[in-house]
Amino acid sequence: MVRKFVEANPLSDPEAAARKLIEIASIIEAVQDSRIYIEPVNRPFLNAGGTPDQYRAALERAVALGRLFQHESGTYVKFTAAGAELFVQTPLFMQ
Repeated sequence: MVRKFVEANPLSDPEAAARKLIEIASIIEAVQDSRIYIEPVNRPFLNAGGTPDQYRAALERAVALGRLFQHESGTYVKFTAAGAELFVQTPLFMQ
């Protein structure tokens, strides 16, 4: 019996995938009313090695954690206050 070892995909963990998705969303320029359209987030996630199922799991996890709000149409997301806090830099004098 020949065993093949497959490298574990780091995005198979929903927590890690959600962090990656949020990281990607944070660099996308928001449009009207702080909307971040799904398409510019989806492609980089898939290019990072994620699968469509991992993308869906990551999005669901980010919403469940209260870091992203997804519009009912599914066309865009917005950062919640908790999600936006992840990217607030601490001023140098406070470090």
